[in-house]
Amino acid sequence: MARSSLAKFVWLSIAAAVLTIGLKLTAYLLTGSVGLLSDALESFVNLGAAIMALAMLTIAARPADEDHAYGHSKAEYFASATEGLLILVAAGSIAWAAVPRLFNPQPIEQLGLGLAVSTLASLINLAVARILLHAGRRYDSITLEADAHHLMTDVWTSAGVLVGVGLVWLTGWQLLDPLIALLVAANIVRAGVDLVRRSALGLMDTALPANELARVRAVLDGYAERGVNYHALRTRQAAARRFVSMHLLVPDSWTVQQGHDLAEAVERDIRAALPNTSVFTHVEPRDDPQAWNDVTLDRPEDAALATHEAGHADR
Repeated sequence: MARSSLAKFVWLSIAAAVLTIGLKLTAYLLTGSVGLLSDALESFVNLGAAIMALAMLTIAARPADEDHAYGHSKAEYFASATEGLLILVAAGSIAWAAVPRLFNPQPIEQLGLGLAVSTLASLINLAVARILLHAGRRYDSITLEADAHHLMTDVWTSAGVLVGVGLVWLTGWQLLDPLIALLVAANIVRAGVDLVRRSALGLMDTALPANELARVRAVLDGYAERGVNYHALRTRQAAARRFVSMHLLVPDSWTVQQGHDLAEAVERDIRAALPNTSVFTHVEPRDDPQAWNDVTLDRPEDAALATHEAGHADR
């Protein structure tokens, strides 16, 4: 699916945010519960995050151009980072509303109707979150995944609030209302920090995960029996797009055509093993000492491996 087509999932998130804001504010106005107010405040954050996600997905869908030769897919990380920060803002807003109630507890009214309205809003968020999470994983979109996790945070927030408000109803302990709200705020901080961390790693060109890197190495190792070595293997990811580059070391007697055919085969096999990957290869003569100089750009363990392979090739 084209990246531009993913916007329909974000529009679903926006519609859910608008609907749940109305429901949760109604629940708060009916009950006066600060826990339900905290739940409504987070839905405002959901709306802002969904609008940001829509903007960044629109940018990420743009094709590569002269100023952005590798495309615009990194824009998705700005959306997920913003969602993480907004989750932290929501946690602060919840705490701001709850702390005064610790010292001045307030009675809760029309609890049954308020709980019913808030439960309906939570079920809407749960359904939309599951749709977004499935789409995010299927189409490798960190923006949709972030939005899904954000909505799931809202669902867990609502569940905690509903339990807390229900306990107030059963026990009459008004202090439970702000205490539950503060516990919810502490819990969603973790989700916000995780989203910000993942976004920062993406923007810093962190290497592919170990399982994906293993698939790349498996392809390259398959060419070893043909007398082909490799080094300077570098990887990074920009949302759904992966980038892999390496140097291929071939026998000195190979022709340019043989080297070209090898590079095409390696690139094709890596793309087959790892979809949405741009592969860059550089072919070098294996017995030329200069071909091994680039190994200093690798990690120390890669340098040791390449040195060992060079010595083996000389023998």
